[in-house]
Order: sequence, then C-alpha cells, then structure tokens
Amino acid sequence: MLHGGLRFAGAPDSGRVAWHGGPSEPFARLSDRPLDASAQSLQALLAGERNLEPSSRHGYPRPQLRRDHWQSLNGSWRFCFDNEARHVGPADITEWPLEIVVPYPPESQASGIGDRGFHQVCWYQREFELTPADDRVILHFGAVDYAARVWVNGELVVTHEGGHTPFRADITQALRPDGKQVVTVRADDDPHDLTKPRGKQDWQPEPHSIWYPRTTGIWQTVWLERVSPIHIDKIRWTPKLEGFALGLEARVAGDSGGDTSLELELWHGEQLLARDRYRVVDGEVDRFVVLSDPGIDDFRNELLWSPERPTLLEAKLRLWRGGRMIDEVHSYTALRSANVSRDRFMLNGRPYVLRMVLDQGYWPDTLLAAPDDDALRRDVELAKAMGFNGVRKHQKIEDPRYLYWADKLGLVVWEEMPSAYRFTRTAIKRIVREWTEAMDRDYSHPCVIVWVPFNESWGVPELPAVKAHRHAVEALYHLTKTLDQTRAVIGNDGWESSATDIIGIHDYDSNLDHIRQRYGPEVEPEKLFDRRRPGGRVLTLDGYPHRGQPIMLTEFGGISFQARAEQGVKKIWGYTEIGDEETFARTYEQLLETVIFTALFSGFCYTQFADTFQEANGLLYADRTPKIPLERVRQVTSQSRTYIPGGV
Repeated sequence: MLHGGLRFAGAPDSGRVAWHGGPSEPFARLSDRPLDASAQSLQALLAGERNLEPSSRHGYPRPQLRRDHWQSLNGSWRFCFDNEARHVGPADITEWPLEIVVPYPPESQASGIGDRGFHQVCWYQREFELTPADDRVILHFGAVDYAARVWVNGELVVTHEGGHTPFRADITQALRPDGKQVVTVRADDDPHDLTKPRGKQDWQPEPHSIWYPRTTGIWQTVWLERVSPIHIDKIRWTPKLEGFALGLEARVAGDSGGDTSLELELWHGEQLLARDRYRVVDGEVDRFVVLSDPGIDDFRNELLWSPERPTLLEAKLRLWRGGRMIDEVHSYTALRSANVSRDRFMLNGRPYVLRMVLDQGYWPDTLLAAPDDDALRRDVELAKAMGFNGVRKHQKIEDPRYLYWADKLGLVVWEEMPSAYRFTRTAIKRIVREWTEAMDRDYSHPCVIVWVPFNESWGVPELPAVKAHRHAVEALYHLTKTLDQTRAVIGNDGWESSATDIIGIHDYDSNLDHIRQRYGPEVEPEKLFDRRRPGGRVLTLDGYPHRGQPIMLTEFGGISFQARAEQGVKKIWGYTEIGDEETFARTYEQLLETVIFTALFSGFCYTQFADTFQEANGLLYADRTPKIPLERVRQVTSQSRTYIPGGV
C-alpha cells in the first residue's frame, strides 16, 4: 500500500535514511515476572544492559497506532533565530547560519547550538526526496514549543498552538512532482509570556529556585507516514472490567461509505481472544469487544494490567473495502480500572497503595527532550528498581514513548498540565485547548490513572478570594470528568482543593516530629482540615469540606544532597540540605517510614526522582546514577503497614 521512494537530501552530515520497513515496533511479549531486584540485576541496569527488544534511537512516535512503514525526519536541519520576528514566510530567509540536530531544542547542548538566551522566534528547514503517488502523505510533529507554522515547498500546510501536544498535516497536495521537497518550520515561543502553559521553564535569564532552562521549538520526533486515501485515523480504547469488555472507538479518514468495514483481532501472546468485523458508518466504528466467559477454567483475571503484572493485549486492525484490504495498523490495550472508593484508591477493584516519585522529565544535555528511547525506558526501570509503583510527571506532558514503556513494564502515571503563571482569559483558553489535546492523546494508555489540571494554585493564585480563579479550577475538573469518566481527577494538587477526587498535600518539612504530629496515627482526618499547612495555605476551600476522599502526601522530602559537583551548576538548591550520604539515606528512610506507617494516607509521592539542574534533591544524580544504593531505597519504599497491593 506504500508507493514511491524516499530519501533525504538534508545537511551534509545528516545521512540518508530510508523508510522503516517491516513491523514498526515488534510487540515484545514480556515475562510476567517482576523486575529482579538483586544486586547483580541492579548493577546491570545502571550499566545500561538491556534484556528487552532493541529500540531505534527515538522509537515509533505514536505507539498505540503503528504502521509498518514510517520515516523519521529527526537529524540535521538548517536553523536560524529571528529575535525581532522580521520574517513572515520561508521566502524571507536568505541565510541559514546554523545547523541544529532535531528533536533537541536550541538551548540544549545535544542540539549543537546550546544557546540559552532569550529568543522569541526560530526557524528550521530541510529537504527530502519523496515521489508523489496515489496515497496520502502525512507530516507529524510530536511537540513544538510553543506555536508552530509549517510550510512544504512554500505552501502553508498547518498551524498549531500548544507546546506539549502533537499535530499533523496532510501534505499530499503540496508535494512537487519531481520528488524534491522542502519543509520549513517557524516556532514562536515568547520567553517572557506567563500566560502560556510553560511548566518549569524559567522566564528569568538563568534558572532559579525550582525553574529550569527553557525549551524552544521542536522537542519531539518529526516524522512522515504514507497512508491509503481511506485509512484508520484514530483509535481509542476504554476498558470495562465489570463485563471483561473493551470499548473500541475508531475513526476512518477519507470516503468510507459503501462497504467499508473494520476487522479487529485481539491477542494475548499467541492466544486469540477475539476476532470480529464491523461496518464503518459515517467514518466511525464504536463497539464493545466482550471477552466471553470460558466456563470453569476462567483465565480472564490473569489479563488484568497492574504494575506487578503489566499484561498488554495486542490488537491488529485492518480496513477492508470491496473485498480488498486497504489499511492495517497495530495497537495495544489493557484491562484495567482505576478509581477511588471512599478513602482508598482502587486498582482493578481492590485497594492499592500508590508509592510514587515526582519526576520532572528533564535531562542535562537535552532538557525536555529525551536523549533517546533507551533513556525513557531506563527512567521507568529505575523508578521500579527503587520500589516505586508510580510516578507523578510534574509540569510536563511526557513523550508518549515514556508512557509506552510505563505501559509495558508496569508503572502508573499521574499526568499533570504544565502551568501558566498569570490568570487571564487568554491563559485559560490556552490551558483548556492544550489540556484536552493531551487527554485525547493519552486516553488509551493503561498506565495513566489520574489527571491533574492545576498544581499548587499556579496560574490561579487567588483561589480563596477570587471567584473566577475558583471557577477555572472547577470547570477544568468537570471538563476532565466529562471527557473521561474512568479516571480520578485532582482539580488543584497540593492545597486549596475544591472539586477533586483525591486530597493532595504538599509538605516539605523534614522535621520528623512535625510530620508525626501532623499526620501520625492519632490524627483524625477531620482535624487535618482545621489548621493551615506550611506556607499558610488551607487544604480545602470554604464550601468544600472533606467528603471522605483519599488523602495522599503528594509532595514531600525534597532533600538536597550532592557528593560531587555537577557541570554547569553553580549553586544547588533544595528544601532541606544534607551534607553526607549516610545522613541523606537515614533521613529518607525515616521520612518514608513515618509516611508509610500512618493510616491517614492512601498513597504518597516523594520529591524527587533525579537532580534537575540546580534543584539537587533527587534520589539519583541528573545523569541517573544513584546517590545511595538502589536496593537500600527499594527496601524502604516497598515496606507496607498492612498486606495491601502496591508493592513492586
């Protein structure tokens, strides 16, 4: 179904790369055994040894809708800054003084530029050769921060606003018949605009406190795919554990009238679970796939996904018309429920203790962009090796390849919207647009169990006093619940809660006596809400008393310790500073024991996974080497006051 040839004619050192052929990402069937925590295994992890399937440098960029043939446009592009925004279109640019390695942002060393100054506009360009045929050619961008305009051969093909979410363009009509094509990208990212959802990207010249270097422009994979004029455009999975069923929503692009049908095969390893064919009506298929009761030997409970047993189901979908297959894609899904019941978080209908670590998702040399696919996989493996069963991805919509590895290896994820820092109509519109795009992208990932639209009242600083700020949080909570009825939602994590399914508390006091007094066994939940927390904040706003929701300590720790100097970091920062390794280890152990052995909390999230620039409060250094032995961390993190699932 793929026609025509493709090769690159980019910058001299970019290399020429052909279409990826064969299965785009073999669906490896992983062992059901948990990650081995032996010293030998952990040392192999640190050494970078891998026992899973090999990955290309950045992996298939859309893991839940995969085709056998695709082409990465990552690599060397021509590049220039346009600080005064003089250029309107590609024809205005007569000189390209720089080259950049995509998908690394120009502020990063890996990009080949490493310029962290203020730059409002930047431009990218490269050539490739592609011969037009009878199919359609789709150009994809994983993420461009913040606003993008894209031209192909001088023709504007797409615009997009939102620095963390994907977009695409059908560029078929813009292609030259001689096969020589040029793509140009303009990225607008005003570094001083606090109404943009920017997360932890600093607006000051140098990173300060808990904010980090900026990421401008392209920071996720750019890629091409060729598709049939009628093709599968979107897939969405919704598990329904009550009847061992999976909801399938598929959208078909092109003229799908007549006798167009969609065939589905659902597999668990070598076992065929379901096969059916559905008629496409008005470009859509919306069906439930029921895994029928096999009788006395019911294996279906073994199909449930959890961090301890991350069982994934492979799906093959084929589009048929007139007796001919016109498209085929691969996907995966899982049977998993995640909700709250009274004061407990529930996974697959059972109480489940969340043992999470806060993860900023930055790397020293690539910033928000991952160095490669192995780096994303390794972060998941390291979190599990330290005994955590989940991560809170903080102020970042993470690369879908991370979610892919979390799905496969078994790690739950709280997904959080990057904050704006000024409350305006423009800011709220931007947040709503980008948040709904992020939810749409990540809805089908079984690892994602909680949505968090706001954090610590950032962007809505007057929640107790200004009704509009409160309305914004409540509106985002209810909008999120409207778009996804299957997951828990935290309207505003940390304090000043209103509409929420979980009460999240942020408390960085490292004094163990204080922590015990506030959250110890003798503290009743009702008393917790009678006092202000550190920083003078209330836990819940007036009119929103605690309704019995689960209470979790979703930020604590923040202990700063460095036994070595980090390149490029002049002064470290942390909530509490520790001077030696043993004191650091003991403080972590005592904090975790205090939090785990109180009946008040149904989960926790420790700050943080790894050092991030000047913020040196990670369990790992920025390069992901451990500050203390991983096994020692794991033993503390994994302990339990009762026999409730949630260990690793």
